[in-house]
Amino acid sequence: MNTKRMIMAIQPFLTKQKKVRIWIMGLLCFLSLMLLAPKIPHSPNHHRFSDMRNFLGVPNTLNVITNFPFLIVGVLGFVICLQGSIFEISLRGEIWGWAFFYAGIVGIAFGSAYYHLKPDDNRVVCDRLPMMIVYTSLLSIFVTERVGERIGVTCLCAVLMLALVSIAYERSFDDLRLCMMFQLIPSVVMPVLAFMFPPKYTHSRYWFWAAGVYLLAKFEAFADMKIYSLNHYIISGHSLEHLCLVMVPVLLSIMLMYRITRTPRLGELKDCR
Repeated sequence: MNTKRMIMAIQPFLTKQKKVRIWIMGLLCFLSLMLLAPKIPHSPNHHRFSDMRNFLGVPNTLNVITNFPFLIVGVLGFVICLQGSIFEISLRGEIWGWAFFYAGIVGIAFGSAYYHLKPDDNRVVCDRLPMMIVYTSLLSIFVTERVGERIGVTCLCAVLMLALVSIAYERSFDDLRLCMMFQLIPSVVMPVLAFMFPPKYTHSRYWFWAAGVYLLAKFEAFADMKIYSLNHYIISGHSLEHLCLVMVPVLLSIMLMYRITRTPRLGELKDCR
């Protein structure tokens, strides 16, 4: 019991140290990348996809309709999240994060479909902004679960503002650096948090499965034409990317249904929130 009291006594100090360290690391990475990376303007090749076929008068048909599953998953997830009896969500900050996440998934369905009807620099904002909301929400959820509710909600507000600033900067200066670094932030911060802080809930492996599916989707987008030719021009890598990406919210929704709050062992008490 004496050991337990000592651990509980130093817990606030350790928590504060870790929080300060996270913010400093994030700020230094951001400044370094902005100073070292050259300006990245829009490329016309970004809007050229392998499958440009039209069916029933719908331009780029498969790239448009493969966004429909996002609408189904997003709407169902948003309603269930607010309803509150199926998903295991214990903090109000988590509810905000997951609500923004599913709202962003719905936004992807409309924004990406609108962009793929006529891909250009003006419409790409409608495709990019919902994805940035999703990235922001996932980061906020992870911070809330691993670090604390207050810092998680602060992260949600701050990073959402950064998303809007990134979009405005891109449109004003034709420079994608901020948007690209914005997408890099969750990819760096979330693994660091997973290493530094124990999970609050069970079934944390679903985060890793979702990350693996996301990486697979990015590979499919990169190999757009190669995949299109390999399957004899039935479906392109980019359309498969859409179908693969929708599995990310599906996996995370399954996690929310089956997870329960973990009971920390004595050796974890110094890290639990």
